[in-house]
Amino acid sequence: MSAIDEKPFNVIGKPVQRLDSLGHVTGRTQFFEDVNPAGLLHLKMHRSERHHANIVSVDTSAAEAVKGVVKILTHEDVPKNWYTVLTLINVGYPEELVLAEKKVLWYGEPIVAVVATSERAAREGAAAVKVVYEDLEPIFDVEEAIKPDAFPLKPHGTNYFEYEGHHCRRVRLGDVEKGFAEADHIFEFKYQSKPIEQAPTETTGCIVEPKADGRLKIYSNTQAAFFTLDNTALILDVPFGKLQLVGGTVGGGFGGKVDVTVEPITCIAAMKTGKPVKYVYDRYEEMQVSSPRAAERIYIKDGVMDDGTIVARQVTLYADAGAYSRHSPYATTKAAAHMPGPYNIPNVHIDSWCVYTNRTPSSAMRGFGVTIGDFALETSMDRIARALNLDPLQLRLKNAYRDGDMKAHHKVAEGTAIIEVIQKAAEQVGHELPDEYRAMSSKEAR
Repeated sequence: MSAIDEKPFNVIGKPVQRLDSLGHVTGRTQFFEDVNPAGLLHLKMHRSERHHANIVSVDTSAAEAVKGVVKILTHEDVPKNWYTVLTLINVGYPEELVLAEKKVLWYGEPIVAVVATSERAAREGAAAVKVVYEDLEPIFDVEEAIKPDAFPLKPHGTNYFEYEGHHCRRVRLGDVEKGFAEADHIFEFKYQSKPIEQAPTETTGCIVEPKADGRLKIYSNTQAAFFTLDNTALILDVPFGKLQLVGGTVGGGFGGKVDVTVEPITCIAAMKTGKPVKYVYDRYEEMQVSSPRAAERIYIKDGVMDDGTIVARQVTLYADAGAYSRHSPYATTKAAAHMPGPYNIPNVHIDSWCVYTNRTPSSAMRGFGVTIGDFALETSMDRIARALNLDPLQLRLKNAYRDGDMKAHHKVAEGTAIIEVIQKAAEQVGHELPDEYRAMSSKEAR
């Protein structure tokens, strides 16, 4: 045994106080809104009042006349007017604008930013902007959106994200039709979730302060400081070193503050005015326009033997990305890999669609791409157990993958431990398992 092995653990198995907890409970933690630089200006956004429309004209004259308004920003003021949050990891293509130009694809899409000496003046100025629309028929249903005759919302001509030229992210293992033919029972279920807002106590926002050395200092409640800094620099078309980001303190995020939605336009406002600018969502905006968890529609078809062995699983999943990609193409890939669940099923067929509609763009929230799928899969397992009069834990243990099993996305399972977790859960709640199930191990071959 090494000297390291002989030392007692000082973290594992012991309570550890969070590093930031004392500051939180004593009120000494500094959030971005605690910064109050001299001459602070406020930014508010005029947003689309249509779900889907061409922009005929934008008139900012009335906004300019509002007392306290110092600057109006349109798409012409944005150096690189492409907001594509996954550009840095080479996922997706430019398709969302920072400020709308010729059309809007969702209710609340930003069109004009108004900068003023007070929040009230900025709000009045934003309300005074006049936009004339040519209304277009909106699409709100994922399966309607992918019909051949559906109006294409995207420049590339499809209402779904294309994965290497395919209509969806696909996972194939074995022969699913052969598995269904051999099964004693076929179960088919449909599940539907709705968009879910993260509802943080602190709404999304930032303060940007121009510094004497020409840099912009960004105080933000982003969950991803470097991600935010880099994406903002791309939109501003400036070197990354031009920006300094102060973050790390987030008054609730849960994934909803990884999108870079407020920092770029606030930086532009600070550059144009030469003064510090604050842009923060009010509660209505946080609920209406911040990126929620995507709504999902999931169809599950399972082929099962009399003893509960699952021999085939087919899943068709539609993730509603809303009007733009944001993190949804990535989430849909995660969903495809995860959809068979933690089970060793020899025949699997997964189609995971990232679909565009005229809804608020969706993005990250607590295990996005996985959470809703888990709900659907595990609910199906319970329903199958009831239908076949089987113990639901035994059904899961019978099908659980073990180290060395081939997952549906052609990766060998390792470090699985699901069998041990189920056994321990059964023990904790007094759920009796037969000896053969208590003797199972994730480390042993079938």
